[in-house]
Amino acid sequence: MNDFGFNSTADEVLEGQDLSGRTALVTGGYSGLGQETARAMAAKGAHVILSGRDASKLSAAADEIAKETGARVDTLVCDLASLDSVREAAKEANDRFEKIDLLINNAGVMACPLARTADGFEMQFGTNHLGHFLLTNLLMPLVEKGEAPRIVNLSSRGHHIDRVHFDDPNYESREYEKWQAYGQSKTANILFSVGLEKRLAGKGIHAYALHPGGIQTNLGRHMSEEDVANLMERIRKSAEESGQEPQPFKTIPQGAATTCWVATTDALADSGGLYCEDCHVADQDDEDTMGGVRSYAIDPDNADRLWTMSEEMVGERFAY
Repeated sequence: MNDFGFNSTADEVLEGQDLSGRTALVTGGYSGLGQETARAMAAKGAHVILSGRDASKLSAAADEIAKETGARVDTLVCDLASLDSVREAAKEANDRFEKIDLLINNAGVMACPLARTADGFEMQFGTNHLGHFLLTNLLMPLVEKGEAPRIVNLSSRGHHIDRVHFDDPNYESREYEKWQAYGQSKTANILFSVGLEKRLAGKGIHAYALHPGGIQTNLGRHMSEEDVANLMERIRKSAEESGQEPQPFKTIPQGAATTCWVATTDALADSGGLYCEDCHVADQDDEDTMGGVRSYAIDPDNADRLWTMSEEMVGERFAY
């Protein structure tokens, strides 16, 4: 156990850590949780690579973090909703950088109207999972050069909403529902972590998934006032069913804490394939509406099935 929890901030979690000589690549690094994660790590001496699809926003965030921390901050343009963009970004990264010690797959989209990626995938599954699946695998030469590397995939308690529908992940034959689609993509993030751990633990590379907490960031940019009201009601009902008080929203520094904890704590040095929340490893729980990880999200057979399906969807196989 540790003393960190719901209210801990990224800076508090990293207190006493020295990340000098470490390189952290953060997707979605120019706003919200990604920028705060990068800033907090840079403040502890890490070389930070901010990745995102908007070059001007990347540049502005990099300048801000470098000015505040004095750290080296690089940028990498990558649109996770385009496999071509992911491949170009991975090639550029392998050419430009020496290693990646911490790969923080932070970027995401939530509860958007039905839309398709450049390759025809449902937007949330395509961006949140498939984009990161391809990017992570193509960056593996850099990760393998890292020291005790970790791969951190931001998931969500939203994975409670739905499992991965292997027969129709892209909503081609079923009616689209944006929250179910979000839940499916977040379950995929956890299963990806399980799949990575199985394949990479023997090389000393560990993978994790986490729930950062409920935070008001631009992740919710697609949400209407009605959506927000419905979400708050869902949170209230979940708390009522479990006999607990509804949890408040976290601040962005609090929301980045679990990412920073998972990426650096000695407590996880020899383990992975785990799902964490509030700076702790969550228990498997198929009933608690206020926490825990669903069994279908950490099932090794589901993880293997997702890996095979993902390879087919991105048109590339990865041998480990």
